[in-house]
Amino acid sequence: MRAVLFCHSIRSDWNHGNAHFLRGVATELIARGNAVDIYEPEGAWSAANLEMEYGPEALEGWRQSYPLIESRLYRESDLDLDQALAGADLVIVHEWNSHALVARIGEHRASRGRYKLFFHATHHRAVTDAASMSAYQLSNYDGVLAFGRILRDLYLQQRWAKRAWIWHEAADTRVFKPAPGEREGDVVWIGNWGDDERTSELKEFLFDPVRELGLRARIYGVRYPEQAQKMLRDYGIEYAGWTPNYRAPQVFGHFSITVHVPRRPYAESLPGIPTIRMFEALACGIPLISAPWTDIDRLFSAGCEYLTARDGAEMKKNMKLLLGNPDLRAELAAAGLDAIATRHSCAHRVDELMSICAELDAEVVHQKVTTGAGS
Repeated sequence: MRAVLFCHSIRSDWNHGNAHFLRGVATELIARGNAVDIYEPEGAWSAANLEMEYGPEALEGWRQSYPLIESRLYRESDLDLDQALAGADLVIVHEWNSHALVARIGEHRASRGRYKLFFHATHHRAVTDAASMSAYQLSNYDGVLAFGRILRDLYLQQRWAKRAWIWHEAADTRVFKPAPGEREGDVVWIGNWGDDERTSELKEFLFDPVRELGLRARIYGVRYPEQAQKMLRDYGIEYAGWTPNYRAPQVFGHFSITVHVPRRPYAESLPGIPTIRMFEALACGIPLISAPWTDIDRLFSAGCEYLTARDGAEMKKNMKLLLGNPDLRAELAAAGLDAIATRHSCAHRVDELMSICAELDAEVVHQKVTTGAGS
């Protein structure tokens, strides 16, 4: 099988968590003997910001962790779809592509393509920027791969797509696995500042408990303005800037616990979508405490695979409990690792993708039989 992925960026994970998942999926497809071509536009904002802040070498480091995959840069005005899609069996177009490119690929499929074509939806823009999402032309797509039940249902209810499937993110267990190291602190959090989508939540569920318990804490991420960095200094929390996503296992290995603090649009409007950070932390075997989110898709077992905190007081209580109880930390870590290994790896998601493709093939066969086509 030949698969083609059109993404925003594979090279850069600067404020771009979708690169994590797509790297893992592409690697898994190739490891199974498939050919995979990945296209990303020149000048993509994630790659441009990473290069501007950390230099061109920052766009090359990912290759050591993902030696099987390659990125093909293109200018949209020069992109030859006949060439790019020649011999394709499966095409996935991520939502961060332009409206024009999404429409062009759909038209190509309608006029001269025999491949399966999916739109990959992985962001809260479906509720926070519905006008933009409704403008994507998906009538020529087989459907949408949505990273949560509520997002899938939204695409169907709004009639943005004729069909949609749940395709959650997951951890690439080739890269994300325990990497124990010498302890450098108590609590670590890897996450980006963003657009004030969780500032109050970070104060309640991370900053205040850390200061009140006198813990050693470190934060990694991008888009932290000076006022945010000053806030961290005032709280006594170390800010370490960007770290490549593929180095997260080594980061987690130097700390005792981590937390999950979902962005407000996910917690309030898109329940059931934890985002990829939670999958990856559990895959690295670090005990995790989560701020509130509603697991409507029953991805995890709260209280067994991770602890929950309804408010800042409970987060403080659970941090103190975990840090003082090595046996409980080991128990949570083992349960989290098992959850990823048995349900939430990129290998599981490729299995799900193949099942969706098989479902479409079966429908085609059924239609031919019922209509007498080819007889």
